[in-house]
Order: sequence, then structure tokens, then C-alpha cells
Amino acid sequence: MSTEEPQPAAAPEPQPEAEAARPRRRGFRTGRLEAFSDGVFAIAVTLLILDIGVSGTAGHDLLGAIRSLWPSYLAYVASFSTIGAAWLGHNAITEYLDRADAAFVRLNLLLLLVISFLPFPTRLVAEFIHQDKAERVAVTFYGIVLVLATTMLLVLWRYAVRAKLVRPDLADEEIELLTERLTPGLGAYLVLIVTGLFKPVIAVIGFLGIALYYIIPFRRLSAGFLTWRSYKKHHRR
Repeated sequence: MSTEEPQPAAAPEPQPEAEAARPRRRGFRTGRLEAFSDGVFAIAVTLLILDIGVSGTAGHDLLGAIRSLWPSYLAYVASFSTIGAAWLGHNAITEYLDRADAAFVRLNLLLLLVISFLPFPTRLVAEFIHQDKAERVAVTFYGIVLVLATTMLLVLWRYAVRAKLVRPDLADEEIELLTERLTPGLGAYLVLIVTGLFKPVIAVIGFLGIALYYIIPFRRLSAGFLTWRSYKKHHRR
């Protein structure tokens, strides 16, 4: 009788059919998309300031020349805030992404197309705000570009959700909250565009207000203020 222990059977080699049947990760990694997008956003906000300057002959009244550039300052702050709000929204989208596909990448390029175009209408507002008919055209054109930028951001996010590109661990409440946050106030933009036909400066200030609404966390500030008031009342007793 043999005393040798039985040897374990060798594991079967994987068959080509089994390798082909394994699920593969489809889509693109988002690292390069985020880096490229951040670069475009950074260049766009840099180009805004390049259009502000005084002439070399303004030395005799430099202070007056600086004051006379207030339309440029207003347009710059409004556009900077809008691009900043778009960047915050884009950053939130990419944080929620699990992957990207070809359509998402192309929609992202369309968004960057509008963002990189924004310095042009900004310069038009700064240059023609003093001219009666021209300022109306400039502010209307400016408002349309702002609407396109904010709308493209929402389109990008909605496509990511519909195409199931977001992280699978995200709760529905998180998705709905970001959707609500990215939804542009189209009614407010429409009212301001119409206002720009009569009061262009007021319209630009309104565009700035919309951008600040998306940038400043008003809900957190309100919650903090209410908590502070409750704390003060509690300690007064």
C-alpha cells in the first residue's frame, strides 16, 4: 500500500473565453478632463483683467482716468464671479463623477467654449456702456452668453446622471441637491436681459447678483446666524 499523499490538482488555466467574458471598465478617466478644464477656467479669468488699462497720456489726471474705468471694473467683477460660480459647479460635478464617456467629454468642451468666449462680451460691455444704443446691444449679448454658460453646466450634469456616469454610492438626495444648485435662474436672466434694453447698468449689476448667489453659501450663513442667535438667547437666560 502506497504511503504517498495525494498531490493537489493544478488550477486550470484561464480560458480565452473566460477572459473575454470578464466585465471591462468602459469610459474615460476624469483626471485629464479636470486638468484641462481647470486650465481653461484659469485662462478665461486671466484674460478678463488684460482688457483693463489706462492710456499712456492719462498722467495729467490719472485718478480721473482710473475712476472713469468703473464700467470695466463692473463687467470684470460680474464675469469673474460668473466664471467662478461655473468653476465651483464644474468642480462639484467632477467630484461626483465615477467616469466619463465620449459624449460627456464633448459636452464639456462646449461648456469650455462658452467660458473661454466670455472675455469678449465682457470687453464690449466695458467699452460701450456709455453709448446709448451700443450699450443695449452689448449688455443683451452679454446676458445671452451668461445664460449659455450656466445652461451648459446644467446640461453637463444632467447628462452625467442620465448616462450613469456618477459614483454609484451617491444618494438620490445628493444628486437632487446638486441638480437644484446647478439649475440656472432662467427667469431672472430673462428679466435682466429685458432690463438691459432700458437700464443696462442695472442689468449688469443683476448678473453679478446671480453669480454671487451661486458663490456665497447663503444657507450655511443663515443656519450659522440662527444658531448664533439661539446661543445668545440661551445664555441671556
